[in-house]
Amino acid sequence: MNSTGNPVEGAVELFFGWLDYSFFVLMLLLSTFIGIYFGFWGKKSDTPMEYLLGGKSMATLPVAVSLVASDISGISIMGDPAEAYTYGTLYWFRTAFYPLVMAVNYYLYLPVYYDLQLTSIFEYLQLRFNRSVRVMASVLCTVASILYIPIVIYVPALALSEVTGLDIYIITPVISVVCIFYTMLGGIKAVVWTDFLQAIVMMMASIVVIILGLVHVGGFGTVWQRSLEGGRIKFFEMNPSPFERLTFWIVLIGGTSQSITYISVGQGMVQRFLSLPTFKETLKAHVILAVGFMLIKSISSFMGLTIFATYYGCDPLKTKAIARSDQLIPYYLMDIASSVPGLPGLFVAGIFSAALSTMSTVLNSVAATLFEDFVRPCLSDKTSDKTSSNIIKLLVVIIGTFCVVLVMIVEKIGGVVQLNVSLSGVTNGATLGLFTFGMFYPRGNSKGALVGSIVSLLVMGWLVFGTQKAFADGTMSYPKLPTSTAACGFNDTLTEILTTDVPKEEPFILYRISFMYYTTVGFIIMFVVAMVVSHFTEPPNIEEMNPKLFSPVIRKRVLMKRRKCALKVIEENDSLFAPPAE
Repeated sequence: MNSTGNPVEGAVELFFGWLDYSFFVLMLLLSTFIGIYFGFWGKKSDTPMEYLLGGKSMATLPVAVSLVASDISGISIMGDPAEAYTYGTLYWFRTAFYPLVMAVNYYLYLPVYYDLQLTSIFEYLQLRFNRSVRVMASVLCTVASILYIPIVIYVPALALSEVTGLDIYIITPVISVVCIFYTMLGGIKAVVWTDFLQAIVMMMASIVVIILGLVHVGGFGTVWQRSLEGGRIKFFEMNPSPFERLTFWIVLIGGTSQSITYISVGQGMVQRFLSLPTFKETLKAHVILAVGFMLIKSISSFMGLTIFATYYGCDPLKTKAIARSDQLIPYYLMDIASSVPGLPGLFVAGIFSAALSTMSTVLNSVAATLFEDFVRPCLSDKTSDKTSSNIIKLLVVIIGTFCVVLVMIVEKIGGVVQLNVSLSGVTNGATLGLFTFGMFYPRGNSKGALVGSIVSLLVMGWLVFGTQKAFADGTMSYPKLPTSTAACGFNDTLTEILTTDVPKEEPFILYRISFMYYTTVGFIIMFVVAMVVSHFTEPPNIEEMNPKLFSPVIRKRVLMKRRKCALKVIEENDSLFAPPAE
């Protein structure tokens, strides 16, 4: 391919060589070795605390890198470049608000979990409200997580299948078994250290591919200039309408609420913070996490701009070289990087590293949730720590096996992808609302929490699935930024036009709300309904409540309320024994 975007004939027909396979297999072997090491030699004891929280003795740097790697799945590595290529840089702009998200988590949410020393964050809901609220929240989040894993594995498996020619039915079980094995054997320590390894591989591969792309296209200046001319550089789109796909305000409000949900009320993320020995160490982890998020998201999005600059005059989607934007990365990889021996293998290993880190995180956190919320209450007090650890390991194997089966379903009926996205939009707002309601509204009770979350789920279920149906039947569509085929070597009368179909009819107005507002809308519904119900029902007895159940900014109010109640009781008791007035 030349710098104007003319594809090199036969480039994308190249497959992996022996060096590519070597890099890929080496990554899998190293991940397996880490699991074996921590399963047999790298642990202090065989207890649930050791397995799920690393004995609370984990080092800050690997935990922080693990937090970064867990968020950057294979979907991100392949999806973020496609987003920048198709719609521009507005989605990337959410990284500018990551420091705000980290500050909110560090000062408002994390102190509650750390002070209470919880293994499952859903245990908080039982302490604050009752077991019914805890069970409902843990079931919802467990289902959402289990449906997320197959998508995480399927996307990179599809990429590997395209560049190797291997059957996806072979790739998926083999890769999944490796991940299940080291997660089951080594627990949180294996997850953290494999995440650390995989994050390094992912970063190296991405940076090398970007450098190669910059050299090929003519440097950073060319990428920036072509991206400007193509309308891809978008940041301060200040339209306040919630019906646009993305604007500055949608990214700020919607993107921030999504990030807070993942960081502050996500079992996998909180579990890693709790594995650190002191709360002070979590501050360092937050700083590294914010920098890591911004760096990797920036690399992924810039890769999308580099791909756009490379195919500036010959869009592979319009030429039917690929069928959808998700295939841009493997197409670009084999077209540009195949001339460097081993680089495609390193990059695909990076994509799979991201997928494995996410899968291992979810497996470990879901096993922790199921054990703490459903299995432990059924065990006797005499159950040994070793037996409990073995039960958790069995849960990892069962969950992982079930997810492998689901991957096969995804491969056959792609609708599960939409189901996963929809389910995330349905549950995130209610989940964030439940924890925020408990930590920040002392007057709130269990009835308000239950009713609010149920109403939020019902409304968001109707909204999200209705929107997905509108997209499926063509009633709704988002306009894509223009692309060109002027340099492809053949006439194209469709050059520089919007690539979406004309909508059949005007969709229902609420279906047009930006997808990034789903968490925010669900959160508002849950919180408002919960407040109203709590106001008209019996309030909790604040005198009997543990102040640690509330965010630090609310604890002073709770303590003052308790102090006033105590003084009032003392005054009433004193009046009973006071001498009668003469």
